[in-house]
Amino acid sequence: MDITSWAALWFLPFVTPVCLWVMWSDLRAMRIPNTSVLTLAGIFVVVGLWAVTPFWPDYAWRIAIMAIALVIGFIANAGGLMGAGDSKFIAAAAPFVAPGDWRVIMFLFAANLLACFVTHRLAKHSPLRRLAPDWVSWDRGKKFPMGFALGATLVIYLALGAAYGR
Repeated sequence: MDITSWAALWFLPFVTPVCLWVMWSDLRAMRIPNTSVLTLAGIFVVVGLWAVTPFWPDYAWRIAIMAIALVIGFIANAGGLMGAGDSKFIAAAAPFVAPGDWRVIMFLFAANLLACFVTHRLAKHSPLRRLAPDWVSWDRGKKFPMGFALGATLVIYLALGAAYGR
């Protein structure tokens, strides 16, 4: 992995609660709060100053990636390809991924998306549903709370980076 263990260890304790918030909120209400996305972006802006050091050009590039991902996400949302919250979360999460790890994060996301989808659908049709009977995501037909998979993917990536980063 291209992410340093140093960076992953700095980011992980700050990012994990926000990702859990995003996952819970999307499962419960099928919406990712703007406050959570702004918090995630703010964590990178502040903690990234220490975590990405001494790679200052890398820090600036990652901030630019956030802006680029936001524009691409808005276009995807306008085209009906994804929800607005999902596109904003992806933009806020993008700078946490080391530039050389894009293939890693795509593989993790694909595997995690499948796991989250199966878990959600199994829980939806099992007695586990009674633990949260009022969750909107149970009754949205084919729609899936993507924040569940997105948040989990970022946490897994940072945990793997902490353990196996360079």
